[in-house]
Amino acid sequence: MNPVKVGICGLGTVGGGTFNVLKRNAAEIARRAGRGIEVVQIASRSAKPQYDTTGVALTSDPFDVVNNPEIDIVVELIGGYDLARELVMRAIENGKHVVTANKALIAVHGNEIFAHARSKGVMVAFEASVAGGIPVIKAIREGLSANRINWVAGIINGTGNFILSEMREKGRTFEDVLAEAQALGYAEADPTFDVEGIDAAHKLTILASIAFGIPLQFDKAFTEGITKLTIADVNYAEQLGYRIKHLGVARRTEQGIELRVHPTLIPEERLIANVNGVMNAVMVNGDAVGSTLYYGAGAGQEPTASAVVADLVDVVRVLTSDPQNRVPHLAFQPDSLSDLPILPISDCESAYYLRIQAKDHPGVLAQVASILSARGINIESIMQKEVEEQDGLVPMILLTHEVKEQKIDDAITALQQLKDIVGEVVRIRVEYLG
Repeated sequence: MNPVKVGICGLGTVGGGTFNVLKRNAAEIARRAGRGIEVVQIASRSAKPQYDTTGVALTSDPFDVVNNPEIDIVVELIGGYDLARELVMRAIENGKHVVTANKALIAVHGNEIFAHARSKGVMVAFEASVAGGIPVIKAIREGLSANRINWVAGIINGTGNFILSEMREKGRTFEDVLAEAQALGYAEADPTFDVEGIDAAHKLTILASIAFGIPLQFDKAFTEGITKLTIADVNYAEQLGYRIKHLGVARRTEQGIELRVHPTLIPEERLIANVNGVMNAVMVNGDAVGSTLYYGAGAGQEPTASAVVADLVDVVRVLTSDPQNRVPHLAFQPDSLSDLPILPISDCESAYYLRIQAKDHPGVLAQVASILSARGINIESIMQKEVEEQDGLVPMILLTHEVKEQKIDDAITALQQLKDIVGEVVRIRVEYLG
């Protein structure tokens, strides 16, 4: 049987890794796919790429690849929104299957892309868009298809996890670790997408859609970054038996779907609380299987290439199958997607860590407890520290039971109006993931 011909758009880190893996493991990949996979054209901005592309046609124009009549599958590894969307839509229009690692593209334009792909009878595969080399999309979409998924929670941005790990283990400041992450290439010169949770929200949007059978709705995801976290909060969390992680949480409730990314206290005995450095991990809880954990490299040249090539193998395996009987892009049949709403963060429920800086006056704790009690917020534990010498303030750390976010918002507003409370009340959500 003739090999399947592939064109790659983008020969950067992931594109180069994909090309190398396809060459190095060609025989093994052909055994798994049932046919050979041959890269016949690559679009690269560099006139002299660092990879050995002997025998492969090179072009600087990615539209040469998507318009090449020889090519069966286009691999989009350029990234970004606009150009990538145009390339993918053109490839689909030309009847080509698509493999992409572009989480932003899928999260923002996926509904449109998948509809176009269905109309043309082609596949769009995107395993590498979430958690690098961890096959979590396939696990939820296929391996857990017997389950009603209850929730998904993940450390899905390696840069943020590296920063928080260094802050906890070495007592370093956020700014100090971010500078090192940029020097090591873990963080971009503009780290906004990583440290403000946008990258994680792209990925969580995709996971939630597959888990719950809802359309992709990135614009409704709540995001909160890690830039305001201090060493004090990291240390207090540790003393209470928790670790702070930048967590993406998607949970099904009777009212709708929670879709949120934010710093989160997790009990230190949970496996996911012990995922450190640039590694990723995703927990999925289903009604039949219970909780499962998927761990591995969330980025990197060959871990991500592993997922890209796995998608290529999947596409090759089903090239001749009836389009109506393929695994749906978002796990559920298109006409069976749910209209469950995405809940605003004010309607989401969580437990909370609150840090309050108070003047060393009698009765302050009673006032704090009264404000929380009046709003139906139960306190699980309180830790009051010694008076801080530099400003004479007393740090009070409280853990609450689960409650709606709106009640915590109201309580924080009232607390900050007390004359003995100084500065803003620090609030971090708590997830037990039991």
